[in-house]
Formats: sequence, structure tokens, C-alpha cells
Amino acid sequence: MDNPYLEVISYVERLHRQFLEMVKLELDGLRIHDINNVQAMMLFNIGYAEMTVGELTLRGCYLGSNVSYNVKKMVENEYLAHERSAHDRRAIHVRLTEKGIKLRDSLTAMHRRHTDMLSSASVSSDDLRITGITLRRLESFWMRAADLEQRPQRPAPVSSLPAQPLFA
Repeated sequence: MDNPYLEVISYVERLHRQFLEMVKLELDGLRIHDINNVQAMMLFNIGYAEMTVGELTLRGCYLGSNVSYNVKKMVENEYLAHERSAHDRRAIHVRLTEKGIKLRDSLTAMHRRHTDMLSSASVSSDDLRITGITLRRLESFWMRAADLEQRPQRPAPVSSLPAQPLFA
């Protein structure tokens, strides 16, 4: 591919899929089958915080569209506890249970093992730092991209009926 921009996009997508496969292998190795890899990473990202379901997406814990479904499954399988907010009965707060904390600790250990293995893969801390800077710049660019592009204005709908006053 001779377009570095498209190449990076392709790498990010592949890396994300490969990382989720690593999480799945970790879950399989732990004989955990009642949570999937996406839910496990959601749980990892929640960490020791307590937050509302809405905050999960705002804080970047989950970027998909089916947050409620995943939270429901993790509550059913006892990885998350939930309760209604005392101040806003519409809001539901979630936090890790003991089972959730145990899985999060296992995922933290997996990340440590991977970090320790990076040096044998010729990936340095500086490489990761520079990559992180570039990815944050791309994220920022994509967040602003909609504002940067000139969109063609849609023509106003044409009506064959004469205009009527709203209040007659």
C-alpha cells in the first residue's frame, strides 16, 4: 500500500482485532467462558471506579453502541454490581464485584507479561511513546474532521403549495 494514512488505518484495525484475540486466549486459559473479550476489556477499563452507564462511553471505557447489553450481561454474570443513583433515579451506577476485580487483576497480569515480552520483539518504550503521540494526533484529527470538511448544503425542500401563515 503506498498511502501511509490508509496503511495506518489498516494497522489500527488489525491490531485491535489481534489484541481482542489475545484477550480471548487469556480468558480461555483462565477457563472463563461467561464473559467475552470485549466485555472483559470494558471491565478492565472501568477499573476501580464507580460510574454511570452513560459515563462508560464518555470516559472511553467502551466505544461500541450496545453498552446497555454488555453491562446487563456482566451484571447477570456477577462481574459488575449496579444500583440506581440516589440523586438521579434515571442513572445507574456500576462498579466491579469481587469476581470482576479478580478478572481485572488477571488482565493486568496479562498486560505486564506482554510489556515484559516487548523488548524481545524489538519494541522499545520510546517506540510506544512515539506511536501513542501519533495515534492521539490522529484521534484528535478524526474528532475534528467533521468540522474541517466542507459539506455541500442540502437544498431546501420545494413545495408546490403556497405558504400558509402559522397563526391565522
